[in-house]
Amino acid sequence: MKKVLSYPLTVIFYFFFFLNLLIFHPIQWISLKLGGYQAHKKSVDIFNFFLLRCLNLLGTRFVIENEHQIPVERPCIFVANHQGMYDIPPIVWYMRKHHPKFVSKKELGKGIPSISFNLRHGGSVLIDRKNRRESLLKMAKFAKYLKKTNRSAVIFPEGTRSRTGKPKKFAASGMQMLFKQMPHALVVPITINNSWKLFRYGNFPLDIGVTMRMKVHEPIEIDSTDPESLVAIVERTIITDIR
Repeated sequence: MKKVLSYPLTVIFYFFFFLNLLIFHPIQWISLKLGGYQAHKKSVDIFNFFLLRCLNLLGTRFVIENEHQIPVERPCIFVANHQGMYDIPPIVWYMRKHHPKFVSKKELGKGIPSISFNLRHGGSVLIDRKNRRESLLKMAKFAKYLKKTNRSAVIFPEGTRSRTGKPKKFAASGMQMLFKQMPHALVVPITINNSWKLFRYGNFPLDIGVTMRMKVHEPIEIDSTDPESLVAIVERTIITDIR
């Protein structure tokens, strides 16, 4: 019965989801042209708020565990496991005070209304995962931008999302580059649970009544240990709380 109900609810979800993509694309463009970065960021925050409301149409709930007072006056490097494309709106919305910018594959930089525009113009970095040297150069440039603007990075070191919730091996090079280039930033591990369940049946229908959980762990000073050891600590912290 639950799966039967998921069909009409998924249709309703996708209608409003794609409507948001189409509506906020010109809103982002106008905000950026007329109001610059701050206006554009505000439009992106609101856009992601409405994406969360679209997910609520599926009965999706969001539980955010964050007991830590993360300072906004210094950049952060948010490191999270990756279970699905809907991991992103909660991070954008609930961490909006930290100006999160994403490390994303270059393929997402075109063809998707609103999302591609934000990735290209909002401060995120688009990398070619097949070209390691170019990717590391872009990451170094990205780190300089974050230091200059006091903004934060979001990186999913698994690379591709886990379709079963089971964590994949973390790629270390991108994280290590950020750690080396941003020694005064805070590393904030995030564990995401259950978002993979939305895709239990594939892209259609989406599962209903899923409770997505996002646990924000205690921030870690980058200069507290060497980059290689820090990668292992962050990976262990995140994976320990995956259920």
